[in-house]
Amino acid sequence: MAEESQDDKTEEPTPRRLEKAKEDGQVLRSQDMTTAAVTVTVIACLYAGGFWLGPRFVDLFATSLVIPPNYAFEENLAVPRLAMLTLDGFITLIPVFFLAMLAAVGSATALGGFVFSGKSLEPKASKLNPIKGMARIFGLKALVELSKALLKFALVAAIGGTFLYLNFDTIIKIGEGSINAAIANSIETVLLGGLITSMALVLIAMVDVPYQQYEFIKKLRMTKQEIKDEMKELEGQPEVKQRIRAKQREMAQQRMLDDVPKADVVVTNPEHFAVALLYEMDKEEAPKVVAKGKNHMAQRIRERAGEHEVEIFEAPLLARALYFTSEIGMYIPPDLFHAVAQVIAYVYSLNAVSQDGRKMAKPKPKVPDNLIFDESGKRHVPTTFNDS
Repeated sequence: MAEESQDDKTEEPTPRRLEKAKEDGQVLRSQDMTTAAVTVTVIACLYAGGFWLGPRFVDLFATSLVIPPNYAFEENLAVPRLAMLTLDGFITLIPVFFLAMLAAVGSATALGGFVFSGKSLEPKASKLNPIKGMARIFGLKALVELSKALLKFALVAAIGGTFLYLNFDTIIKIGEGSINAAIANSIETVLLGGLITSMALVLIAMVDVPYQQYEFIKKLRMTKQEIKDEMKELEGQPEVKQRIRAKQREMAQQRMLDDVPKADVVVTNPEHFAVALLYEMDKEEAPKVVAKGKNHMAQRIRERAGEHEVEIFEAPLLARALYFTSEIGMYIPPDLFHAVAQVIAYVYSLNAVSQDGRKMAKPKPKVPDNLIFDESGKRHVPTTFNDS
């Protein structure tokens, strides 16, 4: 049954599943990557910083080999002097330790980020089970890890052996020079060989990182039923529903504002309502509502219209009628054709001049009595018509 359950886990882990795993302390890590980063960093620092570290350690060793005469008569001086020499050596190596720590932390968190989870520190009874412990030692995974370790050792040994073979003559001639030159050449050869050999660790890390990514995702894979259950759980939370609705409104409003520059005219209240209309003459269809809004959204529509030189036409009754009877992306109601046609004709005439040099007078579009609304959306039939 457990094997069938694992076979059913064919779906990639959801963001929520990954987040939960991170909370439990399960993150992507590559031990080989960390080992390679620390080893290369330390050897590179020693190799590149030898001109600074070398003289200091030579002085330190020379000082440690000189024993002042009074030490033969004062038995309490040897321990403090040893402690002082040790402290001097530690201070000299502080830059190397610091860079090694940065390499260890940086490489460990580069894949899965920095995580501190108390759950990973909690004791688990399953870890004390001797049967499972033996299975971990002699199981298939242990054999795979052993094979990987042997391959890693073989690769490192091959690169190290190749370096020794190619530099055999140089190593033999080191003893022919003076003591100082021999020491310097020996240290340089050892560090250079270590740096080149550590490239094997880099190659191993380049293989291990994709493998660990695959194993990590495989371990967190979910069944289709688990995904459905997670979606139900998330959708059932009020705060999640609220965030989803807020995001949907935000996206819809942004799309609506993006369509305002396409409009021919924006009919306003002038402050509380705004409706953007688009009329495509070549299609011989009714004007279409591309955006509408109330209060703050109406202000944003007017601002967007002003930025793109879309004509703003003040007609309070018509603006409210369009707002309460039309939907975004739909054509206006037939009862408003005549009033809207007057507005669009006026907008088109603004850039056209008649034969006598006069422009069309601004119309006062009339709204049918059955489409007169107050600001709350209630129909109101006035005794006298007044477009205000």
